[in-house]
Amino acid sequence: MQFKVPQFLEIEDKIFGPFTFKEFVYLAGGAGLCFVLYKLLGLFFGAIPILAVAGFAIALARYRPNNKPFLNMIEAGFNYFIQSKLYIWKRRTNKTNTEQLNKIKNEKEVINRDTVRLGGNKLRDLAWSLDVLDLNKHENKL
Repeated sequence: MQFKVPQFLEIEDKIFGPFTFKEFVYLAGGAGLCFVLYKLLGLFFGAIPILAVAGFAIALARYRPNNKPFLNMIEAGFNYFIQSKLYIWKRRTNKTNTEQLNKIKNEKEVINRDTVRLGGNKLRDLAWSLDVLDLNKHENKL
């Protein structure tokens, strides 16, 4: 005995032309709100709110970031702003700790000044200057 297994469960049916029921409700609601704004404010004063409402309605109906409905993104943003936040990486420094660190740095600088060592940069500069001097001597001999 064979059973028919439904496929394409996540695809909604297109009921109103190229729009699903949800998309049609978003667009119809946006169009209705645009009409109300037009009647209340007129075309000159209502142009910006009408464009904002129309853009939001179109985004709800058609914009799908990461293949998810735009409403999910709005809901996630709203929940993010509402919920309390926990800051873990906030570092607290005490004045005594910074003073101790400054003292240790000053002591290291004094030690480095007293002992003459050739670091990587000084050694590289010295080697380069010797190479340049040798080349100048060879050019003068020619």
